[in-house]
Amino acid sequence: MTETVALQQNNVYGAFELKKVYPRNYAIGVGLAIFLHLLLIGSYWFTQVLSKEDESGTPTVRMKINYSDLGPPPSIENVAPQIQVAGPVAAPTVGVPVPVPDEEAPPEQVIASQTELSAQQAPALSEDLTGGGAQITQDIKIEEDKPKDEDPDMNAFVAVEKLPEMVFAAKPEYPEIAKRAGITGKVFVKVLIDKEGRPKKAVVIKSDSELFNQAAIDAAMKSAFSPALQNQHPISVWIVLPYRFALEGQN
Repeated sequence: MTETVALQQNNVYGAFELKKVYPRNYAIGVGLAIFLHLLLIGSYWFTQVLSKEDESGTPTVRMKINYSDLGPPPSIENVAPQIQVAGPVAAPTVGVPVPVPDEEAPPEQVIASQTELSAQQAPALSEDLTGGGAQITQDIKIEEDKPKDEDPDMNAFVAVEKLPEMVFAAKPEYPEIAKRAGITGKVFVKVLIDKEGRPKKAVVIKSDSELFNQAAIDAAMKSAFSPALQNQHPISVWIVLPYRFALEGQN
């Protein structure tokens, strides 16, 4: 009688097996790394050798040039072209033909032609063939614009050290129509006093009756003032003057 016995395979894989294959795997990895490095270095070296061979195959031409054949070097400075300034051109002697007797006529009388007259009126331009540019022979006078004193705005604030003081106060005339109608009231006039203390403009800003407006403006324009001062200098400034129109016996 034959007995069959089944043997169980040992599938255990531990440190012993790893240590057994470690040297072989390490050698393979190092070898592959060295091979790849050598391949990269060899490719670079081979490329450099080929490029040098291409350069060596190109023919080189050498020429000897003397310094005298090169010519002057260009200037490193930008030199502006010189412009010739011509002196004033003498105006031609213009003679006016006047009929006189032969014995009184001067021996020489120069009468300007149309060309000379046009040359006297227009500037003469001439091109400079050597340096370029043009020269103008006509004298041009440039006058500087003098600053004009502008009146300050009526509603603008102007800082002053001293306000205008009334030197002479003109008395307004009572309108006859308002007097007969028994109308009274006040008028406020805004007056522009210039640097000399004279009234320059007058505007009514408040009035109880239009009948008094013109009389108040006339009185303001006839008055005299001392000028306003700013930094010890006279300036123009607006001031307000009140005028009261009342009949006799009324406060």
